Amino acid sequence: MSVVTLLGVKVVNNPAKFTDKYEFEITFECLEALEKDLEWKLTYVGSATSRDQYDQELDSLLVGPVPVGVNKFVFEAEAPSTSRIPDADILGVTVILLTCAYDGREFVRVGYYVNNEYDSEELNAEPPAKPIVERVKRNVLAEKPRVTRFAIKWDSDASAPAEFPPEQPEADLVADGEEYGAEEAEEETAEEAELETAAKVTGEDAEMAGVDQEQEHENGHENGHENGHEEEEMSEDGSVDIEGESEDDLEEEEGEGAGEDGEDDAMEVDEADKPADAPASKPVTVAS
Repeated sequence: MSVVTLLGVKVVNNPAKFTDKYEFEITFECLEALEKDLEWKLTYVGSATSRDQYDQELDSLLVGPVPVGVNKFVFEAEAPSTSRIPDADILGVTVILLTCAYDGREFVRVGYYVNNEYDSEELNAEPPAKPIVERVKRNVLAEKPRVTRFAIKWDSDASAPAEFPPEQPEADLVADGEEYGAEEAEEETAEEAELETAAKVTGEDAEMAGVDQEQEHENGHENGHENGHEEEEMSEDGSVDIEGESEDDLEEEEGEGAGEDGEDDAMEVDEADKPADAPASKPVTVAS
C-alpha cells in the first residue's frame, strides 16, 4: 500500500505561450507521518525520436514536512530552453513528465502529451525554417494523463515490497477507484476486454462452423451407403473411374443422387521517461 496517494493535478495556465512557466496545482493524500520530504520534478522531453538525449529537468521541489491528510500546493517550473531542443522538434507533439519520489525512490509519474504549434494559420501552413519561438503556443492535453505507480519502501519495513529493494522495472498500471488517472485506466481496460471478447466469439463461431461442416460431410457418406451406393475410386488426376458403366446405370445413379424435386440439398456454413544540469531543489511547506 502506498503511504502517499496522488488525488489530482490541475494545469493552471493552459493553453499558454511556449515561453510561459508551467503551473500545476497538485493535490495528494498522506496516510502516515513522513520522516523525509517529497521530491517533485518536471521533465520536458525535447525529442520524441531520442530516448533522453534532449530531455530537460525544468525544476524540482522538496515538499515537507508533510502532515497526515489531504494536502495541496502549486508547483511552478520554467519553460524549456530552446537551445537544447532540435529545431525540428520545437513544433509538434511531445511529452512532459511530472514525477514524485520519497527518499530517492520514485513512486508516481504523470505523463502528458503537449502540442506545440504557431498562433496563426499562415505560420502553421508554411512554417519558417527557423522556428519563431515567440509565436509558438503550447497546449497540454490535461484530460488524458498517463499515470504510472511504483511500489516502494516508505519509513517502515512493513510497507516494503516483497522483493525490496526493487529496481522498479515496471509500473503498477492498476489504479484504485479514487486515484488520479483511474478513469483513463478503466477506459483502456474496458476497450481491451471488449476486443478480447470479440476475438473469442469469432474463434468459437469458426470452430463451430468447422464442426458443422465435418458433421455434414459424415452424414453425406452415411446417407450414401444407406441408399446402396458405394464410394467410387478417384484416379490420380482427381477424376472418377466410371469405366464399364452403362449409360443407363449412370442415368439411374444421377436420378437417385438428386432429391425428390430433382435438386441437390445444400447447407450454408457461416465463416466467419536523465536530464543533466538540473536546478537545485528548493523546500516548500504545504498547506493542508
